[in-house]
Amino acid sequence: MRKIKSIISAVILFAAIYQAAAQEKVIIDQVVAVVGNSAILKSDLYNQQRQLESQGITFGPNAQCELLDEMLYQKLLFNQAVIDSIEVSEMQVEQILERRLRFFIQQIGSREQLEAYYGKTIDELKDEFRPLIREQELSQMMESEITRNVRVTPSEVRRFFNSLPQDSIPTVESETEMAQIVIKPQVEPDEIAETKRRLNELRERILQGESFNTLAILYSEDPESARRGGELGFYGRGELFPEFEATAFGLRPGEVSEIIETQAGFHIMQMIERRGEQINVRHILMQPKISPLQLSKARSKLDSIRNLLVNEEMTFAEAALKFSDDPGKVNGGAMINPYTNTTRFRNDEIDQNLFFVVDRLEEGEISRPVPMMTEEGKQAFRIVKITRRIDAHLATLEGDYDFIQQIALNEKKMEAVQAWIKRRIGNTFISINEKYMDCNFSIEWTDRVARASN
Repeated sequence: MRKIKSIISAVILFAAIYQAAAQEKVIIDQVVAVVGNSAILKSDLYNQQRQLESQGITFGPNAQCELLDEMLYQKLLFNQAVIDSIEVSEMQVEQILERRLRFFIQQIGSREQLEAYYGKTIDELKDEFRPLIREQELSQMMESEITRNVRVTPSEVRRFFNSLPQDSIPTVESETEMAQIVIKPQVEPDEIAETKRRLNELRERILQGESFNTLAILYSEDPESARRGGELGFYGRGELFPEFEATAFGLRPGEVSEIIETQAGFHIMQMIERRGEQINVRHILMQPKISPLQLSKARSKLDSIRNLLVNEEMTFAEAALKFSDDPGKVNGGAMINPYTNTTRFRNDEIDQNLFFVVDRLEEGEISRPVPMMTEEGKQAFRIVKITRRIDAHLATLEGDYDFIQQIALNEKKMEAVQAWIKRRIGNTFISINEKYMDCNFSIEWTDRVARASN
């Protein structure tokens, strides 16, 4: 929507890390702006600019003004989210935090290298980043709420496309459409029985007086909650696995559950506190291990399926429906892009490990079995077929309707957000340092703001 908004959102934690490291010269800090109860510091602008530039983002001569414009907008969203009591769950924050840290670790090499570089443990870095991620998520949720009812009709899409000058028609990047057959290795019954036995043993120890917290730290296979003694934090209905939730809401404070099975594995839990329709429990998770033999069987099964396909004994869609453990098997095994909810993937939207496999395949070719992790974090294998490769080209309404529709929708959402901003500026305390009052902002912040002293 805005020129650098998506870029800033994508790398906000990089800037936080850059600031946390503080290994370069110290900046004499000052408040640049205030929106509601939130301040923007000079160091925030400095660190954002340095980090974005390190990612190859270039700015014009007024980089600080561009960044401040965007950060004022994000703070305005956050301020309204707080006023409207919009909430983001602790689980959501933790999931985002884990995903981004995994990315940083991949970039720098290892957890140990990340800790050594910044002179802080992973847990210390997480503690610093949680409030930043929470603020970013609340801002995004507020923006989603503003644009929740914005829609575009087919006639609006056509009108939008036909209004574009020839030199403004967007280019569609090269994209790939793929289908997959997934085989999830079976867990042996003996392993399931052993997992339950170990978990039952822990449950008995807790019932006999041992600390749930201590045993969770020692034995739980949910690393995030384990470090907090198994505590998950407060959740409402519909935010946890159904089986887990059904048991949790039936517990009394201090009560320990029987063993519960979910997609993640086997759990025992203890109720900490209930506040109306929100609960806080601690749990211990154990996951049955998949044996090397079962992994080998899954790979061999996919090899056999691939041979059937290569020999044209059945179609890929038929094989997916008959053999695949993936829900997408009903659609011929078509892979859905989680970023766009379409079947098309740009190169940077394909899982890195899979990309190196499919990048060498021609249209219609089928890969050898490729290891993968399921959404539940379990090992599996898949074979992938390239169903279509689409070269980069100027967009057409006939061939790229979904792409054009999304652009038209974004334009309409931008108009809705601009209208919202104009309404909110008049009702929100905004103060900008005098040094930045001459910035050429894309939003008319300076028309209604207080001038902050140096």
